[in-house]
Amino acid sequence: MDPAFLIGVILAFGGLFATISIEGASITALILPGPMVLVLGATIGVGIASHTMRDTILAVTSLGRMIRGPKTTPGAVIPVLVGYAEKARSDGLLSLEQELDGAPDPYTRQALQALADGTDAEDLRTVMDDEMSAVATRGRVAAKFFSTLGGYAPTIGIVGTVVSLTHVLEKLDKPDTLGPLIASAFVATLWGLLSANFLWNPIAGRLNRIAAVEGERMMLVAEGISAIQAGGAPRLVQERLEALVSVKPRRKAGRTAEADR
Repeated sequence: MDPAFLIGVILAFGGLFATISIEGASITALILPGPMVLVLGATIGVGIASHTMRDTILAVTSLGRMIRGPKTTPGAVIPVLVGYAEKARSDGLLSLEQELDGAPDPYTRQALQALADGTDAEDLRTVMDDEMSAVATRGRVAAKFFSTLGGYAPTIGIVGTVVSLTHVLEKLDKPDTLGPLIASAFVATLWGLLSANFLWNPIAGRLNRIAAVEGERMMLVAEGISAIQAGGAPRLVQERLEALVSVKPRRKAGRTAEADR
């Protein structure tokens, strides 16, 4: 599990509460049910209204993956693919069927099965590219949903403030209550800005990053499987994949010598 999101959100809200304490303000003055219900509820509502239900369900189900983060780094798949190349070189492509149960993910497992079945190289690459594109699209849709919430939230906060100020104007005959009422009115704007910049936009940004990492890993798998199918030497497969990965993996001692055999 990658804790970056939880750490970041805790630090952000911690900074907010620290500032409130330093300024001598009351935290309870900012936690008002009315403005919070309006901002959070209405933001989610208009977000759903601007998307399809399928998009909404996809976005909600992506939250678990967003918190957990990427399962592995893209470079972690390189030793696995080099192992497949070594096995294919010594025992033939059909032997890769024995590796199906140990495949690190369904995408790799599907590619191995097609490779062992003797699927044409062009057809196999087309299928892998289509699956890669579908995964990228799902990631963009989920990220766009939360990015949309981040765009709506500040404006809805202003709407809440206007509603509250309208109520304040009805109390002009009671000057002693105007100060607290005006302060409460601006809580809606605060929560609109907070939710956008402390929650919705970070969620969207993290989903985009996870999709990019997943896309890079799938690209490495596709390139590796294609190289294996073309009969590439394990050492060349490794060097080709390491040249493509954005964060260079550390080589284990003896890996290059083993790959050359």
